[in-house]
Amino acid sequence: MDTKNLSGKVAVITGAASGIGRATALAMASRGADIAICDIDEPGLKETAESIEKIGRRVTSARVDVAVQDDLRAFADQVDASFGRVDIVVNNAGIGVGGLFVDVPLDEWDRIVGINLKGVAYGCHVFVPRMIAAGNGGHVVNIASMAGFCQAPGMTAYCATKFGVVGLSESLRIELAEHRIGVTAICPGVINTAIVRTGRNYGPLATDERREQGARAFERRNYGPERVAEGILKAIAKNRGLAPVSPEAWTGYWAKRLFPWLVGLVGRMGMRSLR
Repeated sequence: MDTKNLSGKVAVITGAASGIGRATALAMASRGADIAICDIDEPGLKETAESIEKIGRRVTSARVDVAVQDDLRAFADQVDASFGRVDIVVNNAGIGVGGLFVDVPLDEWDRIVGINLKGVAYGCHVFVPRMIAAGNGGHVVNIASMAGFCQAPGMTAYCATKFGVVGLSESLRIELAEHRIGVTAICPGVINTAIVRTGRNYGPLATDERREQGARAFERRNYGPERVAEGILKAIAKNRGLAPVSPEAWTGYWAKRLFPWLVGLVGRMGMRSLR
């Protein structure tokens, strides 16, 4: 798909009230796409919608909890009524959970799996059949993570969901190829968003000091969501199956494939620091 000019295309982005979702919505609107956005953060969603309108593109928005199937079905119907087509779906909505496996309660597992993994599956399920029926091809982008191929202590629940997103995307990519629908798992890396401050932590990680340390590290890295949005557009244009974005994501990608023992060693060192 030519992403330099998206005129006549419709893009759907979940979790678009802030961060990568908002940046992606604005980037696609600036290239001519009409935009459908959703989130549970209604004030943030309104700000994103207003910014899209200022660019001069049409937009429809809705409060949606991606872990609730009926919310996404209703949103898909709204998009159909507003635009009559979908060309790009970006399943971006997600949350962070930190803590050792033994410290994270099972209800938190239900929550993160419901949003990070099931939310992606639900998003694909409500939009992909409509894309197939339309016969126009298109692209599905699922936001995974560097944690989708590199394990890390204190991130077991998060890693499990993001490994799942990568597996879902790679399998779905094979199934949809005959319909000219590409599928990409995006693995951003350390991106300066609010995920550290808004995520829930348990055990040794559940201190204000730890949270502040993590947030400051992301801020110092200063790799903004706008750069991820550009990476998403490039990945769609090149129809990449798995797309790391930041330098550390690419480093982790190749290290896991060429030197898996090194990734394990770094993980064990990280575990010692947690202790």
